[in-house]
Amino acid sequence: MTQPAFSFGEQTLRLFDLDEATPVGVGKQPSYIKDHRRRLRDRFMAGGAAAMPDYELLELVLFRAIPRQDVKPLARALIDRFGDFNGVLSAPAARLLEISGVGETVVQELKIVEAAAHRLSRARVMHRPLISSWDALLDYCRTTMAHRETEQFRVLYLDRKNVLIGDEEQARGTVNHVPVYPREVVKRALELNASALILVHNHPSGDPTPSQEDITMTARIRDAAEAMDIALHDHLIIGREREVSFRSDGFL
Repeated sequence: MTQPAFSFGEQTLRLFDLDEATPVGVGKQPSYIKDHRRRLRDRFMAGGAAAMPDYELLELVLFRAIPRQDVKPLARALIDRFGDFNGVLSAPAARLLEISGVGETVVQELKIVEAAAHRLSRARVMHRPLISSWDALLDYCRTTMAHRETEQFRVLYLDRKNVLIGDEEQARGTVNHVPVYPREVVKRALELNASALILVHNHPSGDPTPSQEDITMTARIRDAAEAMDIALHDHLIIGREREVSFRSDGFL
């Protein structure tokens, strides 16, 4: 029998592909573009990302996808549409392709950078005690979830020493709803021999304030886990600018 679902809710890289922005000429890269790119790269190497606004950092990513064209207008158009650098990287491919000048090669470059950022932030928390890496955990959750346009529900599984041994996406949903199965959450914890859980989901609206549905569902998972001697340490809701901890805010 299918168990009932509950849910959380809210209150071939080529020089030029045919669907990329039209290149300027076919031969040598114009000198003004070459000089501009050299200056941006030098500034990045000298001062890092902190020395550059979002659109210039995005230009650096676009250089490989569009080798012989001024990419500043495209970088600005992407920032205007998606808000900031993180928003551009996290945007769904279909929405990126709506921007004039964006083709499959541009999307590929952006998604490679996004995947690298996720992998790096994940490596900083996996198999480490959360007591000493809580800030890194929050950074990881923000990086992977804060700019998503649909809800995602993840479960972090911990051993008896509070070392993170598993990080798994349990469900994806719509802009304000994601189905959750408490029995599946606990079943997976038993398979991993986990002693504790941390729930994480995002609110695409940007406001991490828990809804009544969030609070009720968290209580159901807590009760199911405690029946198997598994602790629910926290439930984090990730918004665009901040996050809510159920434990810190008194919901657990």
